Amino acid sequence: MAHLNPQPGSSTFHGEFRVCHVKPSRGALACMINAEIGAVLAVMRRNVRWGIRYVADDDHLEHSLIHSLKELRKQIFSWQHQWNTINPAVYLQPFLDVIQSDETGAPITGVALSSVYKILTLDVLDLDTVNVGKAMHLIVDAVTSCRFEVTDPASEEVVLMKILQVLLACMKSKAAARLTNQHVCNIVNTFFRVVHQASSKGELLQRIARHTMHELVRCIFSHLPEISNSKPVIAAGSRSFAAEMAGVLDKDHMFGNTQQENGDDGVEYDGQSSKEHASSIPMGKSAGEMYAREAEESGKVEDGQDGEKLMMEPFGIPCMVEIFHFLCSLLNVIEHVGIGPRSNPIAYEEDVPLFALGLINSAIELGGPSFSQHPKLLALIQDELFHNLMQFGLSMSPLILSTVCSIVLNLYYHLRTKLKAQLEAFFSCVLLRLAQSKHGSSYQQQEVALEALVDLCRQQTFMAEMYANFDCDITYSNVFEDLANLLSKSAFPVSGPLSAMHILALDGLVSMMKVMAARIGNELPASDETSVNCEGYEAFWTLKCDKYNDPSCWIPFVRKTKFIKKKLMVGTDHFNRDPKKGLEFLQGMHLLPDKLDPQSVASFFRYTTGLDKNLIGDFLGNHDEFCIHVLHEFARTFDFHGMNLDTALRLFLGTFRLPGESQKIQRVLEAFAERYYEQSPHLFFNKDAALLLSYSVILLNTDQHNVQVKKKMTEEDFIRNNRNINGGNDLPREFLSELYHSICEDEIQMIPDQGPGSPVMTLSHWINVMHKSKEASPFIVCDSGALLDHDMFAILSGPTIAAISVVFDQVEQEDILQTCVDGFMAIAKIAAHYHFDSVLNDLVVSLCKFTTLLTPLSIEEAILAFADDVRARMATTAVFTIASGYGDYIHSGWKNILDCVLSLHKLGLLPAPLVSDAADDKESSSDLEPEKASTSSSSTLQPPSLAPQRKSSGLISRFSQLLSFDMEEPRLQPDEEQLAAHQRTREVIQSCHIDSIFTDSKFLQAESLLQLVRALILAAGQLQKGNGFMEDEGTAVFCLELLIAITLNNRDRILLIWQGVYEHISNIVQSTVMPCTLVEKAVFGLLRICQRLLPYKENLTDELLKSLQLILKLDARVADTYCEPITQEVMRLVKANATLIRSHVGWRIIISLLSITARHPEASEAGFEALAFIMSDGAHLLPSNYVLCVDAAREFAESRVGEVERSVSALDMMAGSVVCLVRWYSEAKNSVVEEASVKVSQDIGEMWMRLVRGLRKVCLDQREEVRNHAVLTLQSSLAGVDVIPLPSAMWFQCFDLVIFTLVDELLEISLTNSPKDYRKMEGTLVLAMKLMSKAFLQSLQDLSQQPSFCKLWLGVLNRMERYMKVRFRGKCSEKIHELVPELLKNTLLVMKTTGILMPSNDIGGDSFWQLTWLQVKNIVPSMQSEVFPDDELEQIQAKHNKTGGIPVTTKATVPVPSSETTV
Repeated sequence: MAHLNPQPGSSTFHGEFRVCHVKPSRGALACMINAEIGAVLAVMRRNVRWGIRYVADDDHLEHSLIHSLKELRKQIFSWQHQWNTINPAVYLQPFLDVIQSDETGAPITGVALSSVYKILTLDVLDLDTVNVGKAMHLIVDAVTSCRFEVTDPASEEVVLMKILQVLLACMKSKAAARLTNQHVCNIVNTFFRVVHQASSKGELLQRIARHTMHELVRCIFSHLPEISNSKPVIAAGSRSFAAEMAGVLDKDHMFGNTQQENGDDGVEYDGQSSKEHASSIPMGKSAGEMYAREAEESGKVEDGQDGEKLMMEPFGIPCMVEIFHFLCSLLNVIEHVGIGPRSNPIAYEEDVPLFALGLINSAIELGGPSFSQHPKLLALIQDELFHNLMQFGLSMSPLILSTVCSIVLNLYYHLRTKLKAQLEAFFSCVLLRLAQSKHGSSYQQQEVALEALVDLCRQQTFMAEMYANFDCDITYSNVFEDLANLLSKSAFPVSGPLSAMHILALDGLVSMMKVMAARIGNELPASDETSVNCEGYEAFWTLKCDKYNDPSCWIPFVRKTKFIKKKLMVGTDHFNRDPKKGLEFLQGMHLLPDKLDPQSVASFFRYTTGLDKNLIGDFLGNHDEFCIHVLHEFARTFDFHGMNLDTALRLFLGTFRLPGESQKIQRVLEAFAERYYEQSPHLFFNKDAALLLSYSVILLNTDQHNVQVKKKMTEEDFIRNNRNINGGNDLPREFLSELYHSICEDEIQMIPDQGPGSPVMTLSHWINVMHKSKEASPFIVCDSGALLDHDMFAILSGPTIAAISVVFDQVEQEDILQTCVDGFMAIAKIAAHYHFDSVLNDLVVSLCKFTTLLTPLSIEEAILAFADDVRARMATTAVFTIASGYGDYIHSGWKNILDCVLSLHKLGLLPAPLVSDAADDKESSSDLEPEKASTSSSSTLQPPSLAPQRKSSGLISRFSQLLSFDMEEPRLQPDEEQLAAHQRTREVIQSCHIDSIFTDSKFLQAESLLQLVRALILAAGQLQKGNGFMEDEGTAVFCLELLIAITLNNRDRILLIWQGVYEHISNIVQSTVMPCTLVEKAVFGLLRICQRLLPYKENLTDELLKSLQLILKLDARVADTYCEPITQEVMRLVKANATLIRSHVGWRIIISLLSITARHPEASEAGFEALAFIMSDGAHLLPSNYVLCVDAAREFAESRVGEVERSVSALDMMAGSVVCLVRWYSEAKNSVVEEASVKVSQDIGEMWMRLVRGLRKVCLDQREEVRNHAVLTLQSSLAGVDVIPLPSAMWFQCFDLVIFTLVDELLEISLTNSPKDYRKMEGTLVLAMKLMSKAFLQSLQDLSQQPSFCKLWLGVLNRMERYMKVRFRGKCSEKIHELVPELLKNTLLVMKTTGILMPSNDIGGDSFWQLTWLQVKNIVPSMQSEVFPDDELEQIQAKHNKTGGIPVTTKATVPVPSSETTV
């Protein structure tokens, strides 16, 4: 049984009325009761009526009321047992007799009531008390049937208040669980009587009565969660509580007047008096009768005895059902009030509905979700209550509407899973309609409706549930989308200033965004964007979800249905324009089968919202065979089980407009009648009877509700017209009568509503809602997870940004501005999370417009305007907060952000330094000039300085020169207002942390980073193209610094941005013809990039080094200005990364940069230092850079810019490089095959050849020290490769191109130039001659076997001969004359020893022997006798003859004279 099950000894009911919390002792209780007895007797003695009565025998007899009180007084002190063992009726009955007596006046009754109230509050009665149930029944029965004489109005009101007090105390008592359902209903009955009666009494009684009834309802329904529902609820007998209450309402006065014996007026309070009979609340049908009929139709009413038995059980669900039904019936007053679309339905009676709605709200607040566990209570809410709420929702009274909205909010919160169709109807037909100001709703109605919607939007799951249950259900309207559009439109001020309505709508939009933003991170593990595959035809009306409580199951399902619904909406639009083409379009969209069948078309008509119902009616009424089949299939989609004919007809005709032609009507009604007869065969003999009656009902409906029909059909006419239609018999008269009255009272709408926003919730419309609720899919409950936020945000973002932007633009209040900013930030967070890049970029663009930073104002004006504009400050903070936090998803928006940054730079408001790269802190502080290190953003822009001031230009990564504007004239001292404005502005900018945008660019996603770089390049490029480029040079420099810093911070992704960065720097370098800060930053920035990236990007080494070619393309003036610092940076680059440079291309660029400094007075030192670092000890010499380094060293050796020592050092480096050649040959010989070794030898020979040819050039230097050292260096270079088997041809080439050429050129110089130009040439010639002799002897062994050896040898002799003839100042050189014979003799001896020079030698045309001595004689005539004495020569010739002409050779090693041989 569904009733309370309290535990003995436990306090189940608690009330606020208790004063004492400790039960008094036995004696104390006796004293208290004795005091109450005395109080009652004292009041009674005031009236002579209660004196001593005399009878015939003169016996003194007391009145029974006084006697019983006195007897009780005698007993109370004699009771020795605990009070809970004493029957409460013993000490309560005397007081109850006084209350029930019609002889007592109001004062006496009031005191007795107070006594009972006091006993109830003493906790004397609890569940352990003997016969406590009977005692509670006695109290309730006595108080509800209280009678007293009215002596004055004030006393009457006091008694009424005390009645309420006692009954409420009964309900709050611990023993209340022993009350029966009937007693609780009686208590509510009594309360309502008092409330109704109080309307003619004083204001205090009215307020107390209503307040206590609220308390009573709250007390009753607070126990609903505790009640078990173990048995279905049965209606309470033939006369229900609601019907009984209807009887109360049918009386004009609840307290009837009676004339007592002594002539005094008395009041009986048991509802039995009926002297006057007029209802203060018109009721028509009683709610009880309606309830009884409904229960009877559903088969849930048992016989009267069962009902009475149920009502006598401990109170629980039965009484709650009766009470709640009664409360709902109080709202039925609207059914009997004439209303129109623009009339106020309860303008003259607001009190009763407000009171009833308040009680209902209290019940729902306390019962909460427990209503869903009790079908009868839930049915009342689903049907009767919600229907009334729909009606009162259209009330002109804002107070009623507000109360209705509160109830709906509670119902949504507690019971939304059971009210899917009802909630959709209320939102669409009431709240959205009123908020949109449709059908003449007032401003107050709009505001209340909008407030209710905003309250709902603040619920964590409301919007998600609206979207999942309605927008993603093909049979419901798009509540979420309509609400989003409503709020966005309502936030737009069409004309005039912003109103509270606009701000309210804004609050709703922001609340939705905040709710979604708060859910981020609570997504399902699976991807949020589940793909929707709807290829091929599938009957969309049959789609079902397997598990509506499993998000992983229902989320893909609702996404699929939403996809189908979108296509259906397009198809619906096509159908409404042209039905035939519309169906073809639906086939093409796979929403209907390729071959149309009646069932699919009928289901499309039945379950698709938005179709033109006129077109549906015309289609269904068509005589075409296919249309007829569709009509019958359409009728089969309805379930008419258990419905009255008029209800079924309303439901059927609510889905289309009945055609006007009689034949079409005939066909439609035939299909309806056939379907109705199939499901209700017990009522009609055949389907023809159902058809005839349906036709008759249509005619009756037209007759009753057509204003052109003057003479209306009566009930008898209707019954007479339908005689003998049921197979020759009559239908039951009661059935026809009920049908007649139903049609008369509620018209069947022949023109059904085309949309959800109908002006009035008609009965037909409500029947459709209830029918839909029975067929509705389960309500999807969304938790706090972000289940569908991606889909919802796609719909909501655009209108929301537009609406918030408009409000943000027009409002001035700071709190509203902050609300807008909160909305912007929530949108940014969601857009970034779900990768709505376009939304985020649109938001950034919109916000940037509000910063006022792009407004063309003077600097001071701009700063003051910014400081005074709260909107601009908030927008600026929001823009940079979004850029810092969600930069990954900003693309096109970077342009606008950078425009703001550049504006702040021009205003001098950026912090210094703004940007840095990861290694800034590692740089030596000594490389920075003090003034640069301390430069702040407020310093003035300086003109380009000369080279000496640019020694630290390479360290451009500091970016400390964020300069403001030029000051051509002295500035006035700022006043306090200006200083405060500057301070506010700087604080705002500092709080934006703009630097983090660029320093954290390394964390940006690739596409965002690329867009940021492109935006920077674009901004800088626009500045360069402008007419006032020099004025904007500081900004262009700033852009370049940012670009370089971003590049350095993204070294791991350099390939992504390098092309753009390089092209930008290239444009700057090649378009600049004069030294300036911009080109300086470009050049040194490029060098810095190479310095920083080479260690980390070996695969990009060549690419990075190739970029340095730009430096070689600098204009001569620019290059000259920055040559020294450029060389310093190149030197750093080489020292740090020499081991990483391997390719010829890279080294070529590096060496080229160093070579051009050889003749630069300031840069040559650093250039030579870098070259020395490469070549010293062959540390970084490679085959790929050998020739380049040798050539560069030669240039430094030839350069006269530096000291002689540097040229000598350059020569030493060249000579020392031979060691590398030997080493490379040795390594190659040991590691490669023989053929490859030959190739390596050839390559090494070419490098060596390049070396000696370079040295030859230096040997011609005018400076004696350099020239002589070059000759010696060349000599050592020739001797250093003796271990390398150079090809003979290369040696011949060396003699021709290097040695002989050098000897000849030196001789030519000595003969043609003044000794002043070439000092001490004699010594150089001596060195040259020694070099030739040593070189010849070094290669003699290999070259003597070659055909060209004779020519080579004659060349040597020729040059010796020429040197012997040289004269200095007309005199022969003693040194040469001493040296040449010695060298010649030494050479001849070596040739003799090796057998190369022998008398019998036949080499060439003339003998080698003869040619040699012919040439030698020209040099030293006596040399032959010295080398070959006569005796020795004869011996040699004799041996030659004996051996047959074979020359005799001596195996001997060719001695090579040391370099220290002197003449």
